[in-house]
Amino acid sequence: MSKQRPRVVAIGGTYIDMAIRCDRIPSEGQAVSGSELWYKTAGPGPSQATQAVKCECEVFLVSKVGGDPYARMVLQELSELGINTDYVYTAEAMNTGVVVTLVSSMGDNAACHYAGANLALTAREIEQAEEAISQADICLIHGKLPQEAITTALRLADIHGVRVVLNPAHPLDQRKADLPIEYFSADIVVPNLFEAANITDRANASIRTAKLIGSDLIARGVRYAIITMGRRGCMLIDRYTAEQIPAFDIDLVDDSGCGDAFAGALGAYCAVTCTDMKHAVEFASAAAALVCTKYGSLESIPSKADIIQLLQTQES
Repeated sequence: MSKQRPRVVAIGGTYIDMAIRCDRIPSEGQAVSGSELWYKTAGPGPSQATQAVKCECEVFLVSKVGGDPYARMVLQELSELGINTDYVYTAEAMNTGVVVTLVSSMGDNAACHYAGANLALTAREIEQAEEAISQADICLIHGKLPQEAITTALRLADIHGVRVVLNPAHPLDQRKADLPIEYFSADIVVPNLFEAANITDRANASIRTAKLIGSDLIARGVRYAIITMGRRGCMLIDRYTAEQIPAFDIDLVDDSGCGDAFAGALGAYCAVTCTDMKHAVEFASAAAALVCTKYGSLESIPSKADIIQLLQTQES
């Protein structure tokens, strides 16, 4: 890293994760007993921002919380982590978003999302963060926000020549499959395999078709498509090559949040340099693997030193 810390702006939803640990995820009509309950700040915005901070970046979070006691908890926790919350807005008449998560002893999880104040993030509020966006080295954007807010962020990043890492999750206020054309202006798009297949209207989502799906995204204007495939690693595609990068061999404890750790670490790496995208993806994959070895939300996110140690262990 350079003497001046790389600057990252993370734009994404903020939630309170009410997580219950249980032996197994219940089927419809069943009830199971939980062994542990915790309340934590979560969501793609805080999670990606935290990963970037732990990779020694200066981070600004753009998000929205409600006018409830949870919001105070969120802002305090983010500030303690060193994340700038000047652009975390408040919808006083709404509740902060909530995710109720069940985590099984096998590391599987099931969740119910309540968007809450995330639905109220406006294009005007994104515009108020233009100064922070204009000075960023990387803008991390998670698509599960109102569509106008996302397209405004993409437009501002493009105007100021700021590189974008985009998770193209469908906007909260849109049900149709088609994404806005602005999404394909992103430098790096990081969907999972099924999201990527849905975006490109391909019925068959498999490793065999991942290269074709990624090539379709590149043809639409994306510079790099990184399709995450869980235990099967990820596929890195650009205009010239397609390469499958294997996942790290770890003991899975809880895979919730691994996608956000991947995006946050990828953004932190690219805030310094984007000259070797394969190494960037390996760095991000190591972060995602480490998150899966612990229970929890922001506290499970690894440091830069932890990520480097895992990379060196795998190389030896």
